[in-house]
Amino acid sequence: MVFYISLIIISVFVLWGVISPENLSATAEYLLSFTIDKFGWFYLLTTFLILGFSVYLAFSKYGNIRLGADSDRPKYSNITWFSMLFSAGMGIGLVFWGVAEPIQHYLDPPLGLTGGTPEAARAAMRYSFLHWGLHPWAIYTVIGLSLAYFNFRKGFNGLISSTFYPLLKEKIHGPIGKIIDILAIIATAFGVATSLGLGALQINGGLNEVFGISNKLGTQIIIIAIVTVLFLISATTGVDKGIKILSNLNVGVAGGLLLFVLFLGPTSFIFDTLVTTLGDYGQNIINMSLRLTPFTKGTWVGDWTLFYWAWWIAWAPFVGTFIARVSKGRTIKEFVLGVLLIPSFFSFVWFATFGGTALNMEMFKGIEIAKAVEQDLTSALFVTLRNLPLGIIVSLIATILIVTFFITSADSATFVLGMMSSKGDNNPKNKVKFVWGILQSAIAIILLLSGGLKGLETMSILAALPFAFILLIMCVSFHKALKDEVDDDNKEKQSEAAITKD
Repeated sequence: MVFYISLIIISVFVLWGVISPENLSATAEYLLSFTIDKFGWFYLLTTFLILGFSVYLAFSKYGNIRLGADSDRPKYSNITWFSMLFSAGMGIGLVFWGVAEPIQHYLDPPLGLTGGTPEAARAAMRYSFLHWGLHPWAIYTVIGLSLAYFNFRKGFNGLISSTFYPLLKEKIHGPIGKIIDILAIIATAFGVATSLGLGALQINGGLNEVFGISNKLGTQIIIIAIVTVLFLISATTGVDKGIKILSNLNVGVAGGLLLFVLFLGPTSFIFDTLVTTLGDYGQNIINMSLRLTPFTKGTWVGDWTLFYWAWWIAWAPFVGTFIARVSKGRTIKEFVLGVLLIPSFFSFVWFATFGGTALNMEMFKGIEIAKAVEQDLTSALFVTLRNLPLGIIVSLIATILIVTFFITSADSATFVLGMMSSKGDNNPKNKVKFVWGILQSAIAIILLLSGGLKGLETMSILAALPFAFILLIMCVSFHKALKDEVDDDNKEKQSEAAITKD
């Protein structure tokens, strides 16, 4: 039922985009304005509360509870585990926005600052850290932790609805549970499609830089079609082969690219930027987390922070389910600290390196990175790399990296969508994965046809709204389950102590 209802709803959307892309774009724009105006505060508050809940779990009395039986231990090494969750969670986005976002904030900064100034550069880096740091990984942490706990420790299937058992009991098997799972699938499909669309845009930018292939919609559709074939082939190999191998490859190549720019770029400036921005981020995290502009009616927060929070929430069912699938045997504390801190720090280093290098070129070396970004957002990374030694070769490597991230994200997403629509089966059938793989690529194409980058961003925000409510209730349900387990253990120990005493 979940599979077919989700398939029908998403197929109707795809047909709408095929028949009338202009009408789809206009409707989405109207709903976007309504959502940001009425629920912008809700996105900010939800994300902030989830971050607080994640930190609380790591250091609470529940931290030593294992995700599985007490005798279970992790199947994957820390390096492989990190590689898989990172590739699924952020890969394409980091490459796309690593230069583009800091430069755009530098030109059009928040807080009423004047663009093109040192203060604008400082704010640009601080908000890039906000958007790619602890908050998104906290969202992934909560949903992944809940799913792993109920699946591996309590024996439920790997469905989002299973995490609501403490509150709903057997109703999770009825219409309410089905609605929760359908909303999770829809949010996942649109969230992943957004990333695939961004990936196609960025691959086209790389091909334009290296081979002179024009940046146009037709090229991007061909890119999606080719990569769809590649990730469907990978999807047939399962987690332990295709996804695992590609994830390790992704992190290896990304690490190599990072080190190249770090040491052949303005190294001292990059480290200064990293340290300074970490300080600014730590000092202002609460203020930035809850900042809206009701008195000035500014649009910057809606265009950036709300888009990101909605994007992460839309991605949460997919990334959370995937992280849960590869995290059996870890303790709650180990899971939270691993998922929350390690990828966040890698993101900070990435933005300091790529964004810092671009800002250094723009501000101190007379290289017009900002002008290039204004003309073509997808060129940001490649214009920066072009001005480093071996620029063309490194741009080619970066393009290959985007392709492998694209394949890994899409492969992981088809796997998760297959699980969600197959009663939580940890090894869904290939034919189910193929259906979702083709459908999510179709969504990406439709969004590009109906509005390009703006269309991708719009649908992320809309798809995330209902799932944001589900996330908050999930936190309550998960905490209740943990409390009940600890209370039951304490009662059992007291009973055993009484029997021993007698």
